[in-house]
Amino acid sequence: MSDFDLREFLKSLPHQPGVYRMCNAGGEVIYVGKARDLKRRVSSYFQKTHDNPRTCLMVSQVTSVEVTLTQSEAEALLLEWNHIKHFHPRFNVLFKDDKSYPYILLTDHAYPQIRLYRGALEARHRYFGPYPHAWSARQVIQHLQRLFRLRTCDDSVFRNRSRPCLLYQIQRCSGPCVGAIGEGAYGADLENARKFLSGQESEVLDALREAMNDASVALDYETAAHYRDRIALLQQVQARQSVSSVQERDVDVIAIVTEAGAVALNLVMIRGGRHLGDQTFFPQNSEGADPETVGEAFLMQHYAHHPIPPGIIVNALSDPALLSQALGAQAQRAVRVVCHPQGEGRAWLQGAEQNARFALEQRRAGHAAQGQRLAALQEALGLAALPERMECFDISHTGGEATMGACVVFEGGEPFKTDYRRYGITGVTPGDDYGALRFVLERRYRKLLAGEGKLPDLILIDGGRGQLNVALAVLADLGMRDIPMVGVAKGEGRKPGLEALIFPEAGKVLHLPPDHAGFHLVQAIRDEAHRFAITGHRNRRSRARNRSSLEEVAGIGAKRRQKLLTRFGGLRGVESASVEDIAAVPGIGMTLARKIYQQLH
Repeated sequence: MSDFDLREFLKSLPHQPGVYRMCNAGGEVIYVGKARDLKRRVSSYFQKTHDNPRTCLMVSQVTSVEVTLTQSEAEALLLEWNHIKHFHPRFNVLFKDDKSYPYILLTDHAYPQIRLYRGALEARHRYFGPYPHAWSARQVIQHLQRLFRLRTCDDSVFRNRSRPCLLYQIQRCSGPCVGAIGEGAYGADLENARKFLSGQESEVLDALREAMNDASVALDYETAAHYRDRIALLQQVQARQSVSSVQERDVDVIAIVTEAGAVALNLVMIRGGRHLGDQTFFPQNSEGADPETVGEAFLMQHYAHHPIPPGIIVNALSDPALLSQALGAQAQRAVRVVCHPQGEGRAWLQGAEQNARFALEQRRAGHAAQGQRLAALQEALGLAALPERMECFDISHTGGEATMGACVVFEGGEPFKTDYRRYGITGVTPGDDYGALRFVLERRYRKLLAGEGKLPDLILIDGGRGQLNVALAVLADLGMRDIPMVGVAKGEGRKPGLEALIFPEAGKVLHLPPDHAGFHLVQAIRDEAHRFAITGHRNRRSRARNRSSLEEVAGIGAKRRQKLLTRFGGLRGVESASVEDIAAVPGIGMTLARKIYQQLH
């Protein structure tokens, strides 16, 4: 701290709410925190001995501290999360939760469509959810198709139907596209579906029973039997719900469980009193963190991207009132965060705790199995240390076209996808696998030597003796002779289980038994590298082929190209179109249409 006087800085801090950022010698923000009293909180890091090794390590790396004052602790909490989202500090508890949750969508239409939806919500449509998994939302849609026969086809299909589809034949759709049901009757079914999705099954049952009785009184026994079957089906669906609330409630239930330093968090989504499913998270940088810290971090990080329900139940939180205030300000309505629920809330929380505990047990068992595989591989290869971090390289192309190199990374025997990399090969003769591999290895390890990542404990090369020799030469040129390296050559007839492990020493080849635990791990890594490489190759080849024709036409920009592809359903459709058809596309004209036709033919 040569340029930073810690003692004077601590003296200058006010007794006021705010956010502090701790930086290391390189100027990197390594921790962000919020405080009700900045002076007291920041001083505590440097004026006492910490029991937590993680905190001790963090403090030892701090060379400067920056602060931002706020008007309240709730404002500091929101600012803290914005800083965490921006800096990704290595000592903050982080949750990887960047996916969008699915909803069930009822479109704005005279005969609304029901379908699974992800993305931004538009006011003109009606949405139900979110659901933690797509399969749970699809299951509900299937139930609604059987119960109320709402259409699932897109509007373009709906407009152009001349006869009912198969779903109508198997009684999964009421056939509004061909006038088999009127708008009023379809609207009644839609309203029942909306009530069902909102958790109002009892009202739906009452309406169906009344309709059945009316049909029976009118001696329309066929219609009465139809409603009877719907009632029976709805009762069956109700019986399958794992949670049934006496109230119509939208609640997220969050349980944090810590065991032997490991942390698991289970999120249960309840909408309209119905259990929509759950999801388990394993936070990063959580070693030694208390459950209250993990709970606060999850609430602020998760609800920065996802809708905030009016009720949240958490089993560990130091200040529920503060979180209620912060989340309420973010949602612009009242949000109630509860730590000690009663009645059904307590039952929900106990179920979430069981899920989190079970997930930890499963994860621990998986880690133990991976540890056995790593130990078996270490013994088989004669490595001095356990290969905790392994990297595998593969090259993929089709006749030299769109050559793509790939590197996959496994840590602790499991994929570490954050460090996966693809490399588009340039400046290499098409079809030259050795040159492509040399290109990828140089790109990869020059960056690692410059400090942009961690070096592996073992390198696997998908290929035979030739590929292995190329890799050895590249690493020797880079001064990296100490990293163990093995080639994974395909066996006779390219049959799985017959692969050979090739060592740098001349003539040294190892054939492990097909049931060898370490061999299974090598196969998993090699297969993942092959999958990752071939996916990248196919994408690159597809882009090159779709781009080569239209983009070479002068006067065709992105907007006109998109209009053409949309009008004719893709590049093949444009190729088969006549000059007159192409000229009919808005913004093209006859002169440009002739150019396009000549380019494609």
